[in-house]
Amino acid sequence: MTDTVLSANLPPFSFDPLPLPARAGVGLKASHIDEILSRKAEMGFFEVHAENYMGAGGLPHAQLRAIRENYPLSLHGVGMSIGSAGKLNSSHLARFKRLVEIYQPAMISEHLAWSTHDDVFYNDLLPVPYTGETLAQVVTHIDEMQTYIGKQILIENPSTYVTFEESDWSEFDFMAELAKRSGCGLLFDVNNVFVSATNHKYSPREYIDAYPLHLVREIHLAGHAEEQDDDGDPLLIDAHDREVCDSVWDLYRYTIAKTGSLPSLVEWDNDVPSWEVLTDEARKANAILGINSSVIPTPTSSLGHADDRHAT
Repeated sequence: MTDTVLSANLPPFSFDPLPLPARAGVGLKASHIDEILSRKAEMGFFEVHAENYMGAGGLPHAQLRAIRENYPLSLHGVGMSIGSAGKLNSSHLARFKRLVEIYQPAMISEHLAWSTHDDVFYNDLLPVPYTGETLAQVVTHIDEMQTYIGKQILIENPSTYVTFEESDWSEFDFMAELAKRSGCGLLFDVNNVFVSATNHKYSPREYIDAYPLHLVREIHLAGHAEEQDDDGDPLLIDAHDREVCDSVWDLYRYTIAKTGSLPSLVEWDNDVPSWEVLTDEARKANAILGINSSVIPTPTSSLGHADDRHAT
């Protein structure tokens, strides 16, 4: 689907910018939307995956417009393939920009990963080696994306299951240098830290101590699956299919004590629970942030119209 088709079929208006509050948010799921809108959900913001809204109009956009009228959004990309050796897909980038123009997300983020090679598209977010060559390529891709959409993006630290012998940077130094060279911000996924630290047998707190937390603008929390590798050692999978575990909550407290309150997203993308269960997870994050979840922030945005705020 081309950007021309996307632009022609989406509504001729944009939204006013609306900042992301330093409180808990959750990923937006279609099964929850009616309940969210009917009961005025006690939620600071919603995250949406960009690729779910790259179609031309229809019910998904009607629902997203209804949500955006009342809540700020964080737009999270999973398919830009920032870490690939090839060029960014120009059609994908154009569709992504159109979503930014229309919905005016408060935060925009992508993964330090790759998922495409030539014309082949993979369903996984694949890791990159931490080398000078990789760093230069990723910086080029971030520069291209930020310049094209006209906004700063955040890059998320990955969950990893293998390491590369050729890596000559630590992950936290690589992320710091990436932000320094490109001007991007960072999205800090606490569950990813715990998953990677367990899989590679290092201290997650020491990782957090070394991470450039002053560049972090948003935090992610999620559940993980517990497996075993071929040697019988623990192997954690970033599954996003269950509650946040106690160890990750403890690391979140440790992180917030260092960063202060930040927008914090609870991700639950598989085996999606009831709205009440997901809300309970957000309440736990708000409690750590020192926020009363029953106090609902009042958005200050209003709808723009085709004659004054239409994004072109």
